[in-house]
Amino acid sequence: MKPTSPAFMMLFSVSLIAAAGNMGLQSVLPAIGRQFELADTLVAGAFAISALMWTFTSPFWARLSDRLGRKRVVLIGLGGFVASMAGFGVAATAGLEGWLAPLVAFGLMAVARTLYGVFGSAAPIASQAYVADRTTAATRTQAMSLLASAQGLGTVIGPVLSPLFVLPFVGLAGPLYAFALLGAVTLAAVWRYLPSGEATRIPTPTKGEARKGLWRDPRVRDYLLYGLLIVGSQAINISVLGFHVIDEMAATGVGVGQAQNFVAIAMFAGAVGTLMVQWGLIPLLKMEPRALIRWGAGLALLGNVVSIVSPGYYGVVIGYAVVSMGVGFARPGFTAGSSLSVGASEQGAVAGLIMSLAGISFLAPPVIGVALYQWAEWAPFVANSVMLAAALALCWISPRLRNAPVGSADREDVLSAAAPPASQPGPEGGTRTC
Repeated sequence: MKPTSPAFMMLFSVSLIAAAGNMGLQSVLPAIGRQFELADTLVAGAFAISALMWTFTSPFWARLSDRLGRKRVVLIGLGGFVASMAGFGVAATAGLEGWLAPLVAFGLMAVARTLYGVFGSAAPIASQAYVADRTTAATRTQAMSLLASAQGLGTVIGPVLSPLFVLPFVGLAGPLYAFALLGAVTLAAVWRYLPSGEATRIPTPTKGEARKGLWRDPRVRDYLLYGLLIVGSQAINISVLGFHVIDEMAATGVGVGQAQNFVAIAMFAGAVGTLMVQWGLIPLLKMEPRALIRWGAGLALLGNVVSIVSPGYYGVVIGYAVVSMGVGFARPGFTAGSSLSVGASEQGAVAGLIMSLAGISFLAPPVIGVALYQWAEWAPFVANSVMLAAALALCWISPRLRNAPVGSADREDVLSAAAPPASQPGPEGGTRTC
């Protein structure tokens, strides 16, 4: 599969829309919570159930994508995203307009978000496995990096577009309706045009150590631990950011509603940092997993230190941008590293585990981070610094991470010996080159 192929571009769009919608939601959620006069920790904690469902369902979607096919599971995930965003928007509108009591409306918002927790991991898991099925070891790192960069682009589009959709007749719920509509359009395009054939692969085992033991498998265990530290610290940064910006601007006399544009600018700075890494530095330097995970942990650590020593709005923006650059290196590093460490029959299972990290990271860390922030402005960044220092140390302590696999041309062991060329039947029944 080539990055310029129609199939790859559609999968890229799937990740793009999901990331844009989620970051758009994240950009308006603190303001909605403040207008509902809810505690910040309640706003963060109410969505832990969504993260819990994401964690539990990720392995299920990975196995189902082996049986039903990658495309069908992508469609299921996109459908869940559209329903969740639309439902969240309706509930938010009901609360903001006074049709429902704030606590009732917020409860319905949490239900809608839980729906995303159940179905949201399906699309990225199936997309990652789809790409893994159709790339060789020599091209896997670059393909995964480019696919991951869709999330970076989405984090640009989401916060930047969100203020444009905060309109008088829909208010802060406007961005949610807009991204639900974009998701529906993407769903229709994937259903119609994404090649539906599957590359020949050995299905991921549903029983036994090959699946259940991957968390403990020495081939991927340290990558997963590293990823948990990285993604957990990122979850804290994201959850605290909106409240942090609102409070910093309040100190200058700017109200909650007017602070929305400043939240968008901070998120935009972080997204630009991620894109600069994933679209510029990684392809230019042809970086492999070992370098990616080291630079990722180091820069994310530096960004949190900046947030500690440089209070004020500009310190928030710069610190978040540097953190985002670090995560831009780290995510494709541990994703590609774990994928290259296992065989073809385990790609779906590994994709599921990688996606489950996102769910685990949004269980306790955001609530703890926001609680620490309410206690002291610097506290969540100190906690992040400790986690990231541990991740950085792991890069040298762990033999697996210290000698991370390289996607060289002679590593074709991840492909089945019987695998055909990557040309699959299209939805119309013909053949389309991926």
